[in-house]
Amino acid sequence: MANQKKLSNAELATFFGQMAMLLDGGIYYREGIETMLKDTKSPSARACLEQIVAELTEHGQFDVALEKTGAFPEHVIRMVRLGLRAGDDKAICHSLADYYDRQEAISEGIKNAVTYPMIMIFMMLLVIIVLITKVLPIFNQVFTQLGSQMNAFSLSLMNFGNRLSSSSIVLVIILCVIIVAYIFFAKVPAGRKLFARFIDVFPPTRKFNDAVACSRFASGIAMVYGRMDTYEGFDLVAGLIDNARMSSKIAKCKELLLEGREYAEALKEAEIFSSIQSRMASIGFKSGNPQEAMNRIADDYDKEVDKRIHDIIAVLEPTLVIILSLIVGMILLSVILPLMGIMSSIG
Repeated sequence: MANQKKLSNAELATFFGQMAMLLDGGIYYREGIETMLKDTKSPSARACLEQIVAELTEHGQFDVALEKTGAFPEHVIRMVRLGLRAGDDKAICHSLADYYDRQEAISEGIKNAVTYPMIMIFMMLLVIIVLITKVLPIFNQVFTQLGSQMNAFSLSLMNFGNRLSSSSIVLVIILCVIIVAYIFFAKVPAGRKLFARFIDVFPPTRKFNDAVACSRFASGIAMVYGRMDTYEGFDLVAGLIDNARMSSKIAKCKELLLEGREYAEALKEAEIFSSIQSRMASIGFKSGNPQEAMNRIADDYDKEVDKRIHDIIAVLEPTLVIILSLIVGMILLSVILPLMGIMSSIG
């Protein structure tokens, strides 16, 4: 029964990396999975591997065993099944391990690019809330004792902070909404699609998302080329892409292939890659080594993704620090300057 949750990119990369290593050493499926079980600590991973062993014992077919767990994506099952039929199962395991290693690196980069600014924004909000709910009332008491009062800006912030303190349920609701939103966009498939769509249309992240899609396409083609029918391979790779612009280019490329165009020519006319990468792909196809060319193209786009992530973080870090400094400075100066004026007049 398919009762396992889907494996993550990291888990898939580890599984197929270990499987490829075992197959290279002449250790085949059931014995290999049993070897993995000895070193596996995670209860969910153990349950998955145990189910694979049970299915292998019953049916003896690796692709069927993977499919029965429900933990592996459909395209993985198709690739494994194809590899077994063609006697190319070792190479398929290596290709899947490389593919998911690359996807995990991209996912981690995106996660880091999103997580850091979210932490900074949370800290900014926390500092501002402490200032308007705890610090400003103390300054107000000082002004009252001196027979004066804070300016309108500081008073409005303090009043807002008082209402916030007296309505702590509002803060709890806001926090719950933020947590639910995070779970929805990070864990729920529909939420991930919405977030991916936003990243796809948001101008600052559009080129970044295009580079991710190009990397996935190139590594996907490297994985399927020569191992399955060209059009079937295109359909499989298209299912890995969640970028609308790239999906339309892939559809156009497939139409060109159906018209009889050469592979490299179709890729160039569909404008899937940049001119440099298109030239590299053309050389790869002409030299009879398209998989290596596609892997190099994927590596190039991975480097571009890393650079864009670092550029985003390099811009966000000082920007958020400056914004926080300005907000905190405005709040403090709005009470400190009048207070200094009062103290100087008293002196």
